[in-house]
Amino acid sequence: MKIIVTGGAGFIGSHVVDAYVKAGHRVSIIDNLSTGFKNYINPKARFYKADIRELKTVEKIFKLERPAIVNHHAALVSVAESVRDPVSTIAINVLGTLSVLLALGKYGAPAKRLIFPSTGGTIYGDPKKLPVDEKTPLNPLAPYPLSKLMDEELVKFYAHHYGFNYLIFRYSNVYGPRQNPKGEAGVVAIFGDLMKNGRRPTIFGDGTKARDYVHVEDIVRANLAALSKGKNEIINLGCGKKITDQNIFDEVAVASGFHGKPIYAPYRRGEVYQIALDVKKAFRKIGWRPKIKLSDGIRETVKSL
Repeated sequence: MKIIVTGGAGFIGSHVVDAYVKAGHRVSIIDNLSTGFKNYINPKARFYKADIRELKTVEKIFKLERPAIVNHHAALVSVAESVRDPVSTIAINVLGTLSVLLALGKYGAPAKRLIFPSTGGTIYGDPKKLPVDEKTPLNPLAPYPLSKLMDEELVKFYAHHYGFNYLIFRYSNVYGPRQNPKGEAGVVAIFGDLMKNGRRPTIFGDGTKARDYVHVEDIVRANLAALSKGKNEIINLGCGKKITDQNIFDEVAVASGFHGKPIYAPYRRGEVYQIALDVKKAFRKIGWRPKIKLSDGIRETVKSL
C-alpha cells in the first residue's frame, strides 16, 4: 500500500514510518526538518523535503505518489510555544493540515484514508471528572489544542466533501526513544537528559500536575491497526491513569541514577492541571490497549539519550 507520512522525520512520525516500511508498505515522507532529523529518516522510504503549508508543492507530491493512506503527523506540539507564538502554531497546524486535506482529496487513491493525530492531553482542558472519554466536552486552554480542535473539524468536513474516511487519534503524552530532549515538550526526555548530565530539572508547579503517558511503541501499534480498522472515528490513546510530574521526576531519577531534587517554578499559562484518558473505545474499535509499563518505558528512553 502507498502511504505518505507527514512529519516522518520527527519523533513519533519516524517510528510510524519504520513500522509501515517493516510491514512491507511503500512509504513517502514529507518533512521540512524544522523539528525532524535526517538520521531518523528510514532509508527505504522516499523523502521529500517540503513545508506542508506550501499547497502547490504538497499537491505535486501527492500527484506523483497517489497515496491510499496519509498519516499526518507534521505539527507544532508545544503548549508553551503556542502561547508565545500562536500565529506560527495556527499557520502550521491548521493551514498545513488544510493543504494536506486538499491534496489528498484531489490526488489520493480512490479508496483513500487519513490518519490524524490530535491531542487528548490538552483538548479537554481541565475536566471535572477523570478519566475522560471521547464524548467529554472540549475546552482547549492554549492555541496548540485550539489548533488541533480546528484540525479535527477540517478533517471531518473534507472527509465528507471528498469522500475519504478518517481515524482521529487523541494522543496523551507520548514518550520514548527519539524524543527531543532539547525542546519544550517531552518531559521524560528533557528530565532524563538533564539528570544524566547532573543537572536539576524544573517542575512547573508543585509536582501535583498530572498527565497521562503512553509509550511511542504503543502509539505505533495503533497507527498500524488504523491502516485497516476503524472508520470515521475519534479515539483516545493513553494509559488511562493520572501520573504526576513528581512521579515522572522520581521514575526518571531512578533510571538515570540522579540523587538531586527538582527546581520548582510557577505554573505556565495554558497548561492543563490534571488529565487522564478513558481508552476503552480504542479496544472496541481497533483492538488496542497500552502494553508498556511506565517504569520500563522510562528506563528505555533514558538509556537511549
